[in-house]
Amino acid sequence: MLRLLGLWRTFQTVLLYLTLAVGLGGLLCQAPVLWNLGLRLRKGPLNMYLLHLAVADTLFLACQLGFSMAQAALGSASDPLHLVVSCLWFAAGLWLLAAFATERCVSDIVPSCCARCRPRHTSAALCALLWALALLAVLLPANACGLLGRRARPLACLRLHAAGIAWLASAACVACGAGLALFIWVACCSGRPRPQFYGIVLASTLLLLPCGLPYLLYWSLRPVLDLLLPPFRPLASLLACVCSSSRPLMYFVVGRRPGKREPLAVVLRRALEEAAPALGGAGGLGLPLGRM
Repeated sequence: MLRLLGLWRTFQTVLLYLTLAVGLGGLLCQAPVLWNLGLRLRKGPLNMYLLHLAVADTLFLACQLGFSMAQAALGSASDPLHLVVSCLWFAAGLWLLAAFATERCVSDIVPSCCARCRPRHTSAALCALLWALALLAVLLPANACGLLGRRARPLACLRLHAAGIAWLASAACVACGAGLALFIWVACCSGRPRPQFYGIVLASTLLLLPCGLPYLLYWSLRPVLDLLLPPFRPLASLLACVCSSSRPLMYFVVGRRPGKREPLAVVLRRALEEAAPALGGAGGLGLPLGRM
């Protein structure tokens, strides 16, 4: 029994320091992405989602890094507030990814309809709405379940938690469904070249399955998993950090040119700038981007 307890503590310590390393590396990788999306590139409809997604990922990684450092320094268990705040940024990022993947898919499959029917500030308004809904989907059940320091209300907790889980699960389904639809369209049905952001959409949705969904599962079944599988929480947190930290690497892979050594800013700008095709041409939303 003592040996098993020692192995569990060792495993928990390894996961903790891996989370620290991944979180710190992810924050360093997110910095040039935020700089380019926030200050160097104009805000087009698709990279508006990527800017808000980078903000959500940065907040999630900063939260994980801060609480992990506190846990490593003090040796105390995670506070429920840690889970609530982390899940808030995770939920916002999940729906922003779903919105980005859906709009990229729709703009390639029906480009003329999307360009004709889409209001100018749709992306900014939708991002603001998704942030607000993420707040409601996480904070309301957390408050009802007593995770914010107030007395728990079992019936309200059950109802609000079930609604929040349904909301987050629908975001994951939308993101994966849009990525799958775009892959099938490009691979089988479209004779045009691969659209801008195709690789980012596909890689993000594929990585969501093994790295993002365990964290969503933990938020959904926290009391049961804490009782039956105590290692699940630190493992899910580590995988979620990997998911958030990997997006800058995707941008780098998409933007680089084989055989060329270019500055990081040039590579990121190439990956994150939107193409400006004609409305009836190679798909997209026809809104050019460049340097400010």
